[in-house]
Parts: sequence; C-alpha cells; structure tokens
Amino acid sequence: MNPILIHEVGPRDGLQAEAAVVPTAVKLDWIRRVADCGVDIVQVGSFVRGDKVPQMADTDELFRILVPEGHRALLSGLVLNEKGLERALEVGVSLICLGVSASDTHSRKNTGMGTEEAQRRIIATALAAKQAGRRVQVSVQSAFGCGFEGAIPEARVLGIVAAYLEAGLTSISLADTAGHAYPEQVRRYVEKTRELDVAAEVTAHIHDTYGLGMANAYAAMEAGAAAIETSFGALGGCPFTKVAAGNVATEDLVHGLQRAGRRADIDLATLIAVARDVATHLGRDLPGRVHRAGPIQP
Repeated sequence: MNPILIHEVGPRDGLQAEAAVVPTAVKLDWIRRVADCGVDIVQVGSFVRGDKVPQMADTDELFRILVPEGHRALLSGLVLNEKGLERALEVGVSLICLGVSASDTHSRKNTGMGTEEAQRRIIATALAAKQAGRRVQVSVQSAFGCGFEGAIPEARVLGIVAAYLEAGLTSISLADTAGHAYPEQVRRYVEKTRELDVAAEVTAHIHDTYGLGMANAYAAMEAGAAAIETSFGALGGCPFTKVAAGNVATEDLVHGLQRAGRRADIDLATLIAVARDVATHLGRDLPGRVHRAGPIQP
C-alpha cells in the first residue's frame, strides 16, 4: 500500500451533532494537540449558520486564532456555498473542502438544494477557491448508499466524480455518509475513480454505522486511496442523515498502521489522550477502541 495521509475530522464531523456546545477554549486545546502530533490535516470546523449547527458557530474564531500560530498539520474547513467560501478565505483557511451528495434527499436536507443544483454551485465555488490560491478537496457524499434513498446508483456517483475531474478538481473524497459501504464496494469505487484520471487523489471518509468502518478504510488504502478521514474517539455522524453514527477512530487506525510499521511519525499517545479527554468532557464512552483498551506495545 502507498503512504497514507490522515485527515482528522473530529473537530468538525465529530462535534457537529453534539447537543451541548463545546467551549472554544476546549476545542482549541484538542485541535492544537492533534495538529502537532503528526497527523497530516485537521478539519477545524464548517462555515455554516451557527443557528443551524451551533457547534460550528465559532469556526471563524478558531481559524483566526489557529492560523497565525502555525501548526504541523494543514488546517481544513468545510464550505457549503459561496458565502461559506467568503468566510473561509477571510480567515485564511489553507485547505477548503466542499461536497455534493449523490442522494438528492440528503442533499436537500443538508444544503436545501438538489444534487444537480448543488453540483453546479459547488464546482463553481471550488474553482473560485482554487483561483484564490487555496488547496481544494471536493467530495461525493452518500457515495455508498443513503439512509433515505437506499442504494445509490454507481453511475450517479461516478458521474459526479467525472464532473469534478473535468473541471480540474482532482482531490476527491468518497464519503460514506450513511455508513452503508462494504469493502468490495469501497475498493471498486476507489479504483474506478483512479481509472478515470491518473492524477486523481482519492480520500475515503468512512462511517462505522454498521460495523464495517475499519474494513472499509483498509479496502480504500489497498485500492490506492491517498488519505483516510477519521475522528478522535470515533466521534461523529451527519445530523442530516437518517441514522447518524461515528467515524473510524483516528487512534484506532493509527494504532493499526503502526503495528504494521507505518506512520511511526504520529504520536499515538497524544491521540489517545485527546480521545480520552473528549470522552471525559462529553461525559460518556466513545465508540473508539484503543483509547479505552490501551495500545499494544511493539
């Protein structure tokens, strides 16, 4: 397998559905520690309306504090529309993430737009971000299935991928928003995306709703994915999908990689400590394994 990048999405995907808002100072502590422990990218937040997603209301403030500090990891932010891009550019986001749901129902619940309209606007917004000199990642959400619509036709997913590639957007995340993916499907979609364009850099965003999260992450890596998006403690879940469930735990994936002699540059102890602190702050057990069981020593 090729070297794999770790994109920590806990501060955004992990927290977005939490009922109690996490104080900004607490978020900053978690983000700083993760951003300096060796993971490659940390998604700080999303540029959405604070009244719709209260956990993300301080995203602009977080970036204003974190960007000037300079951290080992690249800091990313999720943008849903043109207004979100304006905010992201204003606060100096380095990697701007945007997405289109292959499920028309999920797209309308998440963005208020159907898939076709969302695709046009997101591609235009992504190109504007590139023109502004920012790195851009585009995603296909609900790529492997939808809690509302069920199976999503493969041709629809690959059609969105092809539209991205035709626009020159080659960093593409295939997102298992509903957690419906299975390893053979993940492997096939990653391979077909790379076949469409040799320049495509594929990221897999995997949810563990039905227990196949880690298997799907490894299938993506074996098929040539460049990055996996994970969350501390396996926290997370889209509030606009039918059955929300957590991501693959960052510390679990890193633990597995390190047992195979990979990504020894990441400080696993820090990831475990952050996951434990998140669980303590939220007052409940999190789905991740390694922060509870402890790592297997080499």
